[in-house]
Amino acid sequence: MLEQCLSAIWSWLAGSWLKLNQGKSEVLVVGRGSICENFMNNFSPLTINGEFLKVVKVTKSLGMFLDSSLTMERQISSVVSAGFFHLKNIKKLCPILPHESLATLMHAFISSRIDYCNALYAGLPLKLIRCLQLVQNSAARVVKNVSRFDHITPVLCELHWLPVRWRITFKVLVLVFKSLNGLGPQYLRDLLTPYIPARPLRSLYGTLLRVPKVRTKVGERSFSFYAATSWNALPSDVRASPSLSTFKSSLKTFLFRSAFNVS
Repeated sequence: MLEQCLSAIWSWLAGSWLKLNQGKSEVLVVGRGSICENFMNNFSPLTINGEFLKVVKVTKSLGMFLDSSLTMERQISSVVSAGFFHLKNIKKLCPILPHESLATLMHAFISSRIDYCNALYAGLPLKLIRCLQLVQNSAARVVKNVSRFDHITPVLCELHWLPVRWRITFKVLVLVFKSLNGLGPQYLRDLLTPYIPARPLRSLYGTLLRVPKVRTKVGERSFSFYAATSWNALPSDVRASPSLSTFKSSLKTFLFRSAFNVS
């Protein structure tokens, strides 16, 4: 089956007058751990038109490390390592930079890395999200010049920074709003199904989404499931926002209150 898919890809490349670059082409088999391990241990070398392809367990696409089980551990490890590296350098500038400049540097070198493609972190175990949260906590302490022994929640609240867990939800919900209002890609819109009750109920007018049935934890990480459950948890007035800017503002306010338990 895999070789048939690769042959189809090769046919498309040939029909488009493109040539396969063997040095930059890799095959990543995504699936459950045992299935991938058996394939990696028993596979025969894959070839397309005489070109050998390398089968890998981890690959990089658009700056994101993807592994065969989609655990995102390699990606998070990379973000954490780069985050603390830049944080160490920024900390040396604290005596000569004002608060506003420090905050700008944190957004440019730390927050941007944590937020990049963070929708892929949706549904990950909290122990992995906590690794990213430690980076954000350290950045907040540097900006506000507080000790590592001080409680971090008041610091994040004062800076008005959403914790990493809620930033992930924010990104997913913005994608949902764009998709439902014709501002996002069609392939994401196709993954969202409006909820239509069997009888005329109040929920019929609540712009809710149907939550698909899943059997595994990996299924709960899918966009169609995570997006639907998060969208349905929003207040109706937030879901009914008239514009993207209004939705972002209302959404951040709602998530901020949920994250810090403020009214």
